[in-house]
Amino acid sequence: MTAYIARRLLWMLPLLLGVSIICFAMLKRAPGDPVGAMLAESRDSGRTMTLADRERLRQQLGLNRPVYLQYVDWLKLVARGDFGTSTRMNQPVSTIIKQRLPNTMKLAGVSLVLTLLIAIPLGIISAVKQYSMIDYVLTTFNFVGISIPQFWLGLMLLYFLSVKVGWFPVNGMHGAYVDPGFWPHFKDSVMHYVLPVISITLAGVAGYMRYQRASMLEVMPQDYVRTARAKGLTERVVILKHAWRNSLIPIITLLGYVLVIMVEGSVVVENIFSWPGMGQLAVASLTQRDYPTVMAIVLLSAALILVGTLLSDILYAVVDPRVRFD
Repeated sequence: MTAYIARRLLWMLPLLLGVSIICFAMLKRAPGDPVGAMLAESRDSGRTMTLADRERLRQQLGLNRPVYLQYVDWLKLVARGDFGTSTRMNQPVSTIIKQRLPNTMKLAGVSLVLTLLIAIPLGIISAVKQYSMIDYVLTTFNFVGISIPQFWLGLMLLYFLSVKVGWFPVNGMHGAYVDPGFWPHFKDSVMHYVLPVISITLAGVAGYMRYQRASMLEVMPQDYVRTARAKGLTERVVILKHAWRNSLIPIITLLGYVLVIMVEGSVVVENIFSWPGMGQLAVASLTQRDYPTVMAIVLLSAALILVGTLLSDILYAVVDPRVRFD
């Protein structure tokens, strides 16, 4: 196992290098650059930027150099643990990510916990009660949850429960004016979480429940499950100890991407509800051609995907002792 993990970790380096090259090349091939975004912003604010100002900015940002040299300069910074300076916010990219990352992790963490607490029991019940009324109801809910676009659900929740009824705040993480004290701040924070969490959780529940149901249906007819019943074990023990544990492989595969979800968040939901997290940062950085920030987010996401898949493989061996890695 140790040798397998070491090999996987070593393979991550060339993979991350390849991802960074592809992403950098795509960004450079896309129309526009940071100076063009600054020019548009200056026009919107009523200021003017001369041609000399634009050339000076391009020189300061190193945009007048060949693309491969720009990439080499960026790679040298990353090797020192420095992701550069954001051209949009004029701050170190690492500082911006440290400010945004906790916000995304809070929202994604709450949504993920609720998703698993709801989806796994419902998936088990749907499989155990196959072709019953409750199975039909849960399957219908599953199809509806998968079919509803996340942006549409978020907009509908925002329109009806925030704009029309006024039960929940429209955007952000905190209200502008909150009474002093722990409970007023706690209540205000919870009210801001409700709608974004619902938007993320509904789609997650539908997906995880579907995989859990399908996996349970594959496991329940197996011989070891029938043997457990023949021994006189209660149905609860048979389902939870013998069937459910062996049905966790597909769920573990999905959990391999939990790290990415925790860091990236939901781009759609964060932008709809103006949640100051990584998803909103990614969209704003792409729009403003903020190359250093986009590259940092892509590289971080790629690294987390590789680590997540490695953790999934390790968990396979924990859940199923038959799985071995040479």
